[in-house]
Amino acid sequence: MTTKVDLRSDTVTQPTEGMRAAMARAPLGDDVFGDDPSVNALQDKIAAMLGFEAALFVPTGTQSNLCAILAHCQRGDEYIVGQMQHCYRWEGGGAAVLGSVQPQPLNHQADGTLALADIEAAVKPDDPHFARSRLLALENTLGGKLLPMAYIEAATTLARSQGLARHLDGARLFNAAVAQAATTGAEARAEARRIAGCFDSVSVCFSKGLGAPVGSALCGSAEFIARARRIRKMAGGAMRQAGGLAAAAAYALDHHIERLADDHLLAKRLADGLTGLAGLQVEAPQTNILFVDLVGSARDQSEALLQHLASQGIQATGLYRLRFVTHLDVDAAGVDRAIAAMRGFFSN
Repeated sequence: MTTKVDLRSDTVTQPTEGMRAAMARAPLGDDVFGDDPSVNALQDKIAAMLGFEAALFVPTGTQSNLCAILAHCQRGDEYIVGQMQHCYRWEGGGAAVLGSVQPQPLNHQADGTLALADIEAAVKPDDPHFARSRLLALENTLGGKLLPMAYIEAATTLARSQGLARHLDGARLFNAAVAQAATTGAEARAEARRIAGCFDSVSVCFSKGLGAPVGSALCGSAEFIARARRIRKMAGGAMRQAGGLAAAAAYALDHHIERLADDHLLAKRLADGLTGLAGLQVEAPQTNILFVDLVGSARDQSEALLQHLASQGIQATGLYRLRFVTHLDVDAAGVDRAIAAMRGFFSN
């Protein structure tokens, strides 16, 4: 049976042998009582790494963002966010449904940023006709794109001047940090801390490129995390002997950050291999996510293409706009198989 090349998402990774061993030997306690030593160690580790007082281990990035928004905002408040950000578009409207916090979505610029003028114009005056503007939420990376550091600094400075708190959905923060480090020459962990330092709270996902099976962390001040902990409990996210999962995340932080550069190179290898094929418009990847648009008559072949890829053991998402995501369970041979399958389809 042909081994599948799963390019649907970096969430599909399996724990490595080293990670499984770390999970098996993790000391456990009851995290609801605050005495799971492995969870406590992970929370201390990620908070210190990113320069915050405290952190909270949660099951998912969606819950991490929900806890952040509801800890920053009250009923009748609003948060300013991009149309394509995960915490607005792909999290079930949780902040509005569960917290009565209104999103104020803005259109993105071509590079994924929100125009500073649009952010400023979206801030409401102190008037009972309007929801109270309380928070600016950004995401880095966004669809694999790196938010420029100068932009992050300018946007968060503007938010502070307008009295807004600042939250970062950093589900792929370490992808951003590794890509940024490649241009600055600094160490990836230092770049992650530099990005995080612009925000009052940061959510980090362990179960994407870092390769852990479950979990995210929300970082912020001790007071903020205390509020978020209460919200996590209400949202059903308080876990008991969660130390095995926390140990996997801690292992990922120790062993899987720098190797994200390999995923970025594989995404570029895939892009290079598909560039020039008639009917494809390939968007040059900045990190580990590659988008390929079907154009012209190729759009009529989209379903047949996906069926062909599946028959070759290649898994991707999309229809007219395909998304390929590289990760630690994909190697150069797998990428080359995907290139060959795509080229084979269009040559026929």
